[in-house]
Amino acid sequence: MKQLDQYIKEIEKELESNEGLKVETKQIGTVTEVKDGVVTLSGLDKIGYGDLIEFENGERAMVIDLFEDTVGAIVLGDYLGITAGQTAKGTGITLSIPVSDDVLGRVLDPLMRSQDNGTDIKSDNYYPIERTAPGIVRRKSVSEPMQTGIKAIDALIPIGRGQRELIIGDRGTGKTTIAIDTILNQKDTGVICVYCAVAQKNSKIATLTELLRQKGAMEYTVVINASASDPVTLQYMAPYAATAVAEYFMDQGKDVLVVYDDLSKHAWAYRQISLILRRPAGREAYPGDVFFLHSRLLERSARIHPDYGGGSITALPIIETLENDVSAYIPTNVISITDGQIFLETDLFNSGVRPAVNVGLSVSRVGSSAQTKAMKQVAGKLKLDLAQYRELSAFSQFESDLDPETKKQLNRGAKMTELLKQKQSNPYSLAEQVAVIWAGSKGYLDDIPLNKVMEFEKKYLGDLQTRGKKVLSTINKEQVISEEMEKELETYVKDSLPEEEK
Repeated sequence: MKQLDQYIKEIEKELESNEGLKVETKQIGTVTEVKDGVVTLSGLDKIGYGDLIEFENGERAMVIDLFEDTVGAIVLGDYLGITAGQTAKGTGITLSIPVSDDVLGRVLDPLMRSQDNGTDIKSDNYYPIERTAPGIVRRKSVSEPMQTGIKAIDALIPIGRGQRELIIGDRGTGKTTIAIDTILNQKDTGVICVYCAVAQKNSKIATLTELLRQKGAMEYTVVINASASDPVTLQYMAPYAATAVAEYFMDQGKDVLVVYDDLSKHAWAYRQISLILRRPAGREAYPGDVFFLHSRLLERSARIHPDYGGGSITALPIIETLENDVSAYIPTNVISITDGQIFLETDLFNSGVRPAVNVGLSVSRVGSSAQTKAMKQVAGKLKLDLAQYRELSAFSQFESDLDPETKKQLNRGAKMTELLKQKQSNPYSLAEQVAVIWAGSKGYLDDIPLNKVMEFEKKYLGDLQTRGKKVLSTINKEQVISEEMEKELETYVKDSLPEEEK
């Protein structure tokens, strides 16, 4: 009996000395099928959604499909070396990407690998590509403007920090241009920008990156690129990886702008993966959870209450329509997820209105709460005037004899439409926008010929930027127009009018 007690004590002592020793258990599975970067495996019965698995050749995959006896996973590298019969083991890690301040100024793929001949991002700080959106308690209402530098948008469809504003329109109507101009306008504002390209041409990304470099915008921008030549698995991951990068900066209390260009192609990539995984196809062959695909992505954009660290993510998702059909499946999905949309119309674009914003169909559900007082003062009636002008101009084509009031409305609308035109990559400061719109809304352009409006604007702004620097800096600083400011602006307007109109 004594011997048994001694033996038990020795075992207990041995166990105490090995305290904290963990026994690792690995999930082992077998590849049953490989198709276009999507792998089906059996045997991984305790694996979780989003977990990483590793193959014999060192390649890794992320689990995105769970069945009773099989799992589906998307390969994160070259899938050609993976064949049926190979074994794969679970790593016990959820897919995360390395994040640090070093990402700024870089062009990277969704796994933070270099695409600009630099080094891959290495960091001890990892963020999961899928993360639960901030709860309602942690959020703060949107009230601070995210200036785009585009007159037509900042005046009529204001965007606030923490908002999700959809940019929607046909191919070649200037959707990316609006997003890039917004990024250029964030210089010296402290806003970090993330541009996520999904299934775009590499040549387009190279041109775009060069433009950002020339304008000094790459200092505060990171480009996440899953190009058209990359596997659909990377295209599917790109927006989530871009959001993880944005969350890293938001957690530091910074304001971040994310552009998803574009989510139509993201939905195509997801549809391809889903069809390979034999998920039931629904409307337009998309799987039933395609709404969840974008809702869980865009819900991560928010303005965080200062008590929880502050910071914000503003999202500008882009959707491409076909023949201006906003009632198609993916456009209606994303319209219902976002807080408004900027609708770009082909007819307006072709008629020379740039940006081709359709004022009637565009809306910001945050509205004037994300506008400065100065902009509210000058742009109050502008949207209504322009909407009425569009209606009247269509009607007046069939009517020869118009009453003076209608003629006045048509004239004012035509001048304001001309005044809202803006060149590409030429964002305006708040004061410049306010000064220009003030001149139009006060009726100073009513008697100028339509073809002289742009000439007036150029002379007027040039005068303000040289002689009137004090006026512009005061408006930018105080963000309100006083009576004294109006008198000073009136002087500059009258000096800039064509000789025959003075």
